[in-house]
Amino acid sequence: MTSQTCRKHQSSFSAYLDGAVSGQQMQEIARHMESCDECAREFAALRTMQQALSTIGPAKAPADLGLRLRLAISHEQAARRSSWLDSFSVKWDNTVRPMLVQVSAGFAGAVVLIGGIALLLGMVAAPEPVMANDEPLGALTVPHYMRSVVDSPAIITSQDTMIVVEAFINAQGEVYDYNILSGPTDPAVKNQIVNELLLRIYEPASAFGAPVRGRVMVTFSGISVHS
Repeated sequence: MTSQTCRKHQSSFSAYLDGAVSGQQMQEIARHMESCDECAREFAALRTMQQALSTIGPAKAPADLGLRLRLAISHEQAARRSSWLDSFSVKWDNTVRPMLVQVSAGFAGAVVLIGGIALLLGMVAAPEPVMANDEPLGALTVPHYMRSVVDSPAIITSQDTMIVVEAFINAQGEVYDYNILSGPTDPAVKNQIVNELLLRIYEPASAFGAPVRGRVMVTFSGISVHS
């Protein structure tokens, strides 16, 4: 039966192996194990397990870990925006909309009055035509493909086909999500598409000069290697 002394020393075995005990404690534990076979066996088992764990080494991260993290962050941000929009919609319906109805009624009457006055003035004196050569500014742009880190090979599939993918680009020009619109969707094809999208760099979409998220259509050539 394990004594109080054995339990005391066994609770210090882990710290003993890590060198986190004083020299006096190390001597006490060592002397105790010389005279206690049960504690000696317990210590040997713990040391064997620690050595086995140290040989395993760190786990290798999956190749698409970066894309998965960006997808998770994007979904979380989308959920937060949805909650904010729901709250804003309730406040709009309860407070702002009734006030706008009253304001718009008065504004409509003013527009009718001003329109009638303008019509009368137009009948009296026709204005000279004004020529304008200004073109509207491109306030909104879509993402543009710039380059890929490596040359993009064809996607290996079970049949020769064209694969159409909808890629979502963040404000930094990186792909953070995608949908396969046409073509095979098996895991092997998805892994190849993920690897290709992660290597692509885009000029992000913009709104009035500021980078924003956007989406583009990407096509891949699917080549069958089977006879």
